[in-house]
Amino acid sequence: MHVLTVLDHPDPNSFSSAIARAFCAGAEAAGHTTELADLHTESFDPRWTMADIAADDTGQLPRDVLIEQERISRADAIGFVFPLFWWGMPAMTKGWIDRVWSWGWAYDQLDDPEKSLQRPRTGVLLVPAGARSDEMDELGYSSAIETAWIDGTFGYFGFTNRALILLNGSKGSDDRRKALLRRAHDAGESLKNPS
Repeated sequence: MHVLTVLDHPDPNSFSSAIARAFCAGAEAAGHTTELADLHTESFDPRWTMADIAADDTGQLPRDVLIEQERISRADAIGFVFPLFWWGMPAMTKGWIDRVWSWGWAYDQLDDPEKSLQRPRTGVLLVPAGARSDEMDELGYSSAIETAWIDGTFGYFGFTNRALILLNGSKGSDDRRKALLRRAHDAGESLKNPS
């Protein structure tokens, strides 16, 4: 399989960046090819503009969106790596989703609101979170995030296999962080073929 990893963190030395590298290394260890879309290094513009709106009518997508859609077209699996940010995804990831997974290319909701226009793929979200898992579970944040992202947003992407991996305790001890990096590596190494 070819695996695209979409990274959203401005610091190349961040734990999120380390998670993305570990995930890619795991995928490569399993014999997959990998590609990294580092949204900050590549200066992706996350702002949804009139050009994006006009593309719905004209089909003339902005060049940066076409480049990202070409990356997606090559991928059999997509991993998303971004830190949990105010119980959601950071603006760069949200903007990338808003602009790239566009109406008429990713979905249309006219015939079947649950059906993506994309071919089946595997999708994995690897999300470092400083909060403890028991705290997030107790307050209902984990299930709310899973519902919003896995059942909602990523349900329109054609992800037949999709998983949310919350990497809780990412601000913890070195041992904890090493365990989370192993978990990311394992996620890359055990990617399922889309079905």
